[in-house]
Amino acid sequence: MKRVTIDPITRLEGHGRIEIFLDEEGNVDDAYFQIVELRGFEKFCEGRPAEELPRITPRICGVCPSAHHICSTRALDDLYKVEPPPAAKKLRELFYCAHMLHSHIAHFYALAAPDFVLGPEADPAERNILGVVAKVGVEIGGSVIKHRSYAQKIQEMLGGRATHSVMGLPGGVSKGLTKEEQEQVVEWAKSEVEFAKFSLKLFDDVVLANKAYVDLILSDGYKLTTHHMGLVDENNKVNFYDGFVRVVDTTGKEIVRFPARGTAYLEHIAEHVEPWTYLKFPYLKAKGWKGFVDGQDSGIYRVAPLARLNAADGMATPAAQEAYEKYFETLGGKPVQATLANHWARLIEVLYAAERLLELAEDSEITSDEIRTLPTETPDEGAAVIEAPRGTLFHHYKTDERGIVRAVNLIVATGNNHAAICMSVKKAAQAVIKKGKVTEGLLNMVEMAFRAYDPCFGCATHSLPGEMPLVANIYDHEGNLVRTLER
Repeated sequence: MKRVTIDPITRLEGHGRIEIFLDEEGNVDDAYFQIVELRGFEKFCEGRPAEELPRITPRICGVCPSAHHICSTRALDDLYKVEPPPAAKKLRELFYCAHMLHSHIAHFYALAAPDFVLGPEADPAERNILGVVAKVGVEIGGSVIKHRSYAQKIQEMLGGRATHSVMGLPGGVSKGLTKEEQEQVVEWAKSEVEFAKFSLKLFDDVVLANKAYVDLILSDGYKLTTHHMGLVDENNKVNFYDGFVRVVDTTGKEIVRFPARGTAYLEHIAEHVEPWTYLKFPYLKAKGWKGFVDGQDSGIYRVAPLARLNAADGMATPAAQEAYEKYFETLGGKPVQATLANHWARLIEVLYAAERLLELAEDSEITSDEIRTLPTETPDEGAAVIEAPRGTLFHHYKTDERGIVRAVNLIVATGNNHAAICMSVKKAAQAVIKKGKVTEGLLNMVEMAFRAYDPCFGCATHSLPGEMPLVANIYDHEGNLVRTLER
């Protein structure tokens, strides 16, 4: 049996490895997606004052620290049994919409676009953000940077720092928004809406207008039949900050629903452990762990943009709703099971985040001075859920009566998707690697299966992210190295 190792995999946040095993005929027999590092944030949060966690947990990741900051802050609301004032909730959500824009724009243009703008088998020296800019033009590249900058400036304005913000407190936020700042955010938000619409048109022109790309998106090699999880509001519309966790099955029927604050998730989600990876495999308790299989009877579910759109009945803003309807009409109705459709769904979320950002910025209550309710209850246990850019994120804390942390449990987006990513990698490898033919371009097509999930392994294992060139080693059935591919 031959063995192909992709280590490290590229254009993602963090460090992982793919092991592909070929049979005697050179076809894929099995594939493993491994997380090979561990740091263990949950353990060293123990013994710290709970109010420090919104500043500690964002250090898990420099890519999505705001997701951990807001989720941690909401978990403290539950821990101290305190309800923030309306203005504080709106300020948090405004801040968080800016974070979603900052993250989603980066993923599409820097990590995903090279595979579609340049092609999955293009020269790897060109298949990157610089190649994208060369293809679409410097003006578009400048617009990408400008609109990420606007989102980052909003996070800095509200959060105190653009990265590893310090705004969140149990019961509210530490800083309000002035009238002058509000006017600036409104101006930036209007520009973000137009940029989001442009990005969707670019996707139409580059991807949807190319039959080969559409066929690739809808091909069996990039399709799984799973359940889908996402946060929704009271009307079952997509929400990133609060509401209810909703799970729909493989037919689109709701099978789980629970509040995004509190420990109800424990009734519905369990975690399976495998000896070959540091990352656990969450699954639906009611279905049980059946192994790495998809289908209606499996307990495996997915999160992230594809899942959020599947789990919801629509978008809460008008232009995003139009894009949502076109998405499902084009891809054959709900639920969409095509993994690569995550990229389109992510751009629809960019539009929603921009529209919602503008709504909140124009809200007269956003400049209120009533931004915190002081906690008065004795802490014991608290949990909360938000939608990180990469999917559903859970923070759960237990403390003593002084608020000193005794236990922490984090279920992060990439963890929720771990089983699906493993299955997607195997299925893509089986689809593109035939009779021992293994090229760099084909290996990139295997990587595309996990890249669609926008995985973040710094979050998933709480390990330091790194980036190195890809190396793929091919071994024969006796373990002898017969070929090395490098990029």
